[in-house]
Amino acid sequence: MTLYSAIDQSPLVDFLFYPRRDFTPAPRGTFDLFSPVDEGISVHLRFYPHDKTSPWILFFHGNGEVVSDYDDIAPLYDQIGVNLAVADYRGYGASGGRPTFTHLVHDAHLLFRAIKKELSQKSLSGELWIMGRSMGSISALELGYHYADKIHGLIIESGFASVTRLIKHLGLPSAGIDLEPIEKERLTMIRKITRPSLIIHGEFDSLIPLKEARDLFDCLGATEKELIIIPRADHNNVMFLDLKLYLSAIQKFIKNT
Repeated sequence: MTLYSAIDQSPLVDFLFYPRRDFTPAPRGTFDLFSPVDEGISVHLRFYPHDKTSPWILFFHGNGEVVSDYDDIAPLYDQIGVNLAVADYRGYGASGGRPTFTHLVHDAHLLFRAIKKELSQKSLSGELWIMGRSMGSISALELGYHYADKIHGLIIESGFASVTRLIKHLGLPSAGIDLEPIEKERLTMIRKITRPSLIIHGEFDSLIPLKEARDLFDCLGATEKELIIIPRADHNNVMFLDLKLYLSAIQKFIKNT
């Protein structure tokens, strides 16, 4: 049994994941990696290099998204001098298997080690940052806690601290599922995250309310942390409603940390 078994073994899991099988070949100047996470199952990562010494962001995307969606977004990170590596989840894009919360956490560790090895083998020496959007905040916070000595900072966009409260906010069927142990352990972990952290959230996010970002910000154990609220933004337009503010916040955070 794992921490998330109560969710993963219930009908609730089918309401929480929206895998897509969309996949496009790697654009020119990028490269793919398929990292084994279980017997016969690999998860897809795509690397978008800016240059050999620029910082790298390992990015865990949101629900309903796939790596290929970032072919058009990665050039924006290139403009602020950042290399981007985007990870899928089991069952998403070209990745095998079926997504569960247990796999999100388990696979994050394997993907982190895989990207570290890949960057080293290709002599790509930039500092490594971890970023998670929405559902990807689960994977990102997991790594932020366990690998504090191996990353330079943590960025959470449209993320959340409370799994229990999010499930209730979405009105999902959770009767008979004991969510309290998940809530308790997750908050305990977040309080122990001490790496510099940037939280970005939309002011009018209807899927993951702004309160979640404020609670996450307050709960983080980091002394160096910042909360950026994108005015008028909802969950799925938080980046593009004020692209300048979004990118400049990331650029400033990485440059000054």
